[in-house]
Amino acid sequence: MNDCSVRMKLIIIYIFCVIFPLVLTDSVILYTLYDAGEKEQIHEFENVTNAIRYELVYTMEEVVNQMNDLYMDREVYDFLDKSYEGPYDFFEARVGMEGRSSLNRLGGYNISNAVVYADNDTIVNGGHFSRISGMRDTIWYQDFLASGRNMNMTFYDIGDKDMSGPSKRRISLVRRMDYYRKKDGCEKILRVDVDYNRIAGKLTRMDYGFGIYICQGDRILFSNRGHSGSNEDFRNLTGQEKVAYKSAFSLYGVDIDVLCMETSSALVSQLQKHIPLMGFLFVANLFLPVVMFSMMNRSFTRRLRKLGEAFEKVEEEAVLQEISQALGRDEIGALMQNYNRMVRRMNELIQRVYKDRLERQEIDLARQNAELLALHSQINPHFLFNVLESIRMHSVLRNEEETAGMIEKLAVLERQNINWASDNVKFSEEISFVEAYLELQKYRFGDRLHYQIELSKSCADYYIPKLTLTTFVENSCVHGMERKASACWIYLRVYEKGSQVIVEIEDTGGGMDESAAVQLCERMQNCTIEDIKENEHVGILNACLRLRRFSGERASFSLESEPGVGTFTTIRVDMVCLRSGKEEET
Repeated sequence: MNDCSVRMKLIIIYIFCVIFPLVLTDSVILYTLYDAGEKEQIHEFENVTNAIRYELVYTMEEVVNQMNDLYMDREVYDFLDKSYEGPYDFFEARVGMEGRSSLNRLGGYNISNAVVYADNDTIVNGGHFSRISGMRDTIWYQDFLASGRNMNMTFYDIGDKDMSGPSKRRISLVRRMDYYRKKDGCEKILRVDVDYNRIAGKLTRMDYGFGIYICQGDRILFSNRGHSGSNEDFRNLTGQEKVAYKSAFSLYGVDIDVLCMETSSALVSQLQKHIPLMGFLFVANLFLPVVMFSMMNRSFTRRLRKLGEAFEKVEEEAVLQEISQALGRDEIGALMQNYNRMVRRMNELIQRVYKDRLERQEIDLARQNAELLALHSQINPHFLFNVLESIRMHSVLRNEEETAGMIEKLAVLERQNINWASDNVKFSEEISFVEAYLELQKYRFGDRLHYQIELSKSCADYYIPKLTLTTFVENSCVHGMERKASACWIYLRVYEKGSQVIVEIEDTGGGMDESAAVQLCERMQNCTIEDIKENEHVGILNACLRLRRFSGERASFSLESEPGVGTFTTIRVDMVCLRSGKEEET
């Protein structure tokens, strides 16, 4: 704790004594509210599923009660067991039968259709009566037989084949009519179609703020989320639904699941109910401690910051400055007053011992600079260029064109070496120096020297330290060609790649072994002024050091070499560094 600042100590106290208890307290409260909301939501889910179950059971029982009247009507059994001589005989009997009260009542509020089927070939299909033989392959009949039950309920799609009902989706209650049994009686089955649209409308209007799916397995029978269209086939669950509660029950042979989807409104509603409590806890546990912390922080850290700033100025100013306002009577105030007394004493000592000595040193340094400038002004290199120009003109007059060209290129190089008003030049200018140097070397090596220079147009106006590339090319000539008797090539390529400018210097000279190449590359990457004074390859190290300093240490070098094959040097510099050369120059 002694290494922590006062401000950090106050923050630690605030965190562990205020924030941590606040978070713990609020977490317990939020968990309590969340748990209460979850229980309330589960209770709501239970009420909703019970209401849906009651609605379905009540509707189906109401239909079954109406079916019972026809199920126990003896005259209907006799009518279906009778053999008729022809259609007219059957129609006459059916007119009298359909006028009975049991058939009239079978077609109420929740029933869309009712048909009695009999295994009697003398019956003519129509109205409420039909033969079983034509229904053997229907879905509802196959499902009824597969159930093995005396009464079964079936949900199915009729497709586009049978449009006798108001919708493609059907709910059928199928019951075997066996209340009165005769030895010679035929098989009789009663099918009542429940009005799907009416049930779907009731369930759809049950808007509880969350999704409800009534399913048979994966098949969605009803829903309040748009899956109850009566003129489309039943849909299946996708598996992506977020189910929060599930209730299952069985109804006349059909296992039905009621699924309630997740909702995030429970916790929000609970929080909204307790907004005053949450606001009070926020003010009591957070706002008041923040106010106190701010007051304490200003009392401690503001004065300590002033004291720290005063100590930081010790290295920047020749004369130490006192703290203008040494506030407070506590330990910090006493420390500030003691600092002021120390400053006054130190300024007296500086005035007596050091200030006079510094003044003498500044006078000596100014005198030495004046002498150096006088010496520089006496050394005017223009006479050298005048002499070279005289020699070149003399060679031209005597038709010694080769000698004149050599002298002209030498003058270009010498001007660049002597003119150090600026250390940075454009790539295009540096390339011209390289070409002048290589042309001079061709006078020395003749047909042994060949070179190729490629400069990307986008790199021509970038800046680079003067004679950097010339130094690398010179190294290729001196240490490459002199070790090889055959003809050699020197390649210089400058181009952009990503955010970097790439410079490649390649020669087919004598090369060097791997250990020497690794050692030289390491020196190029990490060379210092002391290395330049002590080691070989001074020119290369000098160029590398200048390029690294020019780019703010954002230049990298790689070197590959093989004896008898040549050397390949790569320089990578961030593009932004090379653009800044012009500003540095001005």
